[in-house]
Amino acid sequence: MLSLALATLLSPALPAQTAPIIPKTYYRTFSHAHPVLSRIKPGEAVSTRTLDSGGQDEKGVQRHEPYNPLNGPFFVEGAEPGDALAVTITKLAMNRDWGWSGFRLGLFSLTPEHVEHVYSSAYKLDLVRKGRSNLVPWDLDLKRKTVRLREPVSKKLSMEFPAQPMLGCIGVAAAGDFAPTSGPSGSYGGNLDYNKIGEGATVYLPVNHPGGLLFVGDGHALQGDGESTGTGIETTMDLEFVVQLKKGAKLAGPRVETADEIISIGSQAEFASALDNGLKMATSDMVDWLVRDYQLEDWAAHLLIGYQGKYEVVTVAGSMALCIPKKRLPALKETAVDPVKENTAKP
Repeated sequence: MLSLALATLLSPALPAQTAPIIPKTYYRTFSHAHPVLSRIKPGEAVSTRTLDSGGQDEKGVQRHEPYNPLNGPFFVEGAEPGDALAVTITKLAMNRDWGWSGFRLGLFSLTPEHVEHVYSSAYKLDLVRKGRSNLVPWDLDLKRKTVRLREPVSKKLSMEFPAQPMLGCIGVAAAGDFAPTSGPSGSYGGNLDYNKIGEGATVYLPVNHPGGLLFVGDGHALQGDGESTGTGIETTMDLEFVVQLKKGAKLAGPRVETADEIISIGSQAEFASALDNGLKMATSDMVDWLVRDYQLEDWAAHLLIGYQGKYEVVTVAGSMALCIPKKRLPALKETAVDPVKENTAKP
């Protein structure tokens, strides 16, 4: 069976949209009940702009209430339950010269003994957002592609780092009538907050409803592993992506592919279950991926994971990822499927 990524790469790209698709209405749930924002064809390049997680646009205008307003849903022609969307991020670029973040690590990241003596999360009231004192501002250099903490200023450390734009929210409408908010994540994707979901990455999502109903949002200029402060450096983004269709993929949850790795995500809502449950989910999915797509024997998949796998914390109190380097994978048979036919929408 041809890998999802190979089908994406071999399928012909269609012309891009003539102008960015900018919503007039944003949503905060991954629900199949929302009106469709745009119908797109597999292989069609789509351009849009996201709000920051506080609901402000690239000009600082408040367009929606917090938290994590979503662009979408995008209806993908031909997508049916049991299929998968392969969403390749072809461009993800900061388009505003400022962002913001939390001021302190989330208490969920610390031991009770440390929490007892931790500093206050209050910094300056109304500095970033009216009514909030636990947020701090960052300056974003769009030319140099760096982020710098505006205040407070450390006497010991220059808080300036290379930017690494990522997309916090990417997902499809959840199964049935379930309408999870844009706060947690799950098998449908959602607020994954995985810092490898950036330009060049492909995200695979299981289709639960006709058209898939894809949502995107919540851009971060930079975020460490786990989103341990509860935020990234939150800002707005110019986003372009291409969606391909994988028929009959029957994914259990989200997957990611980069230039160097295939990645299974054990995606679950934060605080809902222990982090090791996310690890088990990611590991089980990777076994299935290696056996089904790469035709490894069960025992070979187990041992490859055991001696080449790398685990990453996606969210401190929720999801885990398991990464396998592509250089350790067997070659795939390109003749196993016709990607042009596979990505042709049903009439």
